[in-house]
Amino acid sequence: MALSLAAPLTLGLAAPTTTNPLKPYGVAKKSQAIPFLENPPHCDGTYAGDHGFDPLGLGGAYNIKYMKEAELKHGRICMLAFYGYVAVDAGLYAPGAPHVSSLIAHDTTVKTGHMLALLFAISVVESLGYSAINEMLSGQSDRKPGDYGFDPLGFSKVLPRRSRRRRFGTRSGAGSGQAGEPRG
Repeated sequence: MALSLAAPLTLGLAAPTTTNPLKPYGVAKKSQAIPFLENPPHCDGTYAGDHGFDPLGLGGAYNIKYMKEAELKHGRICMLAFYGYVAVDAGLYAPGAPHVSSLIAHDTTVKTGHMLALLFAISVVESLGYSAINEMLSGQSDRKPGDYGFDPLGFSKVLPRRSRRRRFGTRSGAGSGQAGEPRG
């Protein structure tokens, strides 16, 4: 019984302190997302979409720049995966790749070894980007999360509302993998 009660503390999942030294007499600002909870200190409205939603306090456990970097990276990977899924069904294949449908492409490429080559290529790209992320987190550079300096078409000059459309685009394609799956 005591072990089960201590488990959240040993995993680092203890609830964050919600006392705000800027608010006198313990009156803390309420969250816009969950009005009956106090607004976490790290949800201060500096980022788009920050309405105080962090009921488990996970945002205070890590550097917010690191989490934003991870969110952007995962969003970009999802977009590339979606277009890759559609491209294979449209008949576009990588050189040497097996000519199969998108539904069975993963299993086929694992069996033939093509997925191992993809894993190696992604590992190289990840290791090259690690130094930039480390410099950003340590404060050695003023690099923004997700900015690798590669912008040949000048998309970084587009208004910030673009991020809302990007998030919607990744969510709207979530069911496309199941659309081609046979039922029965």
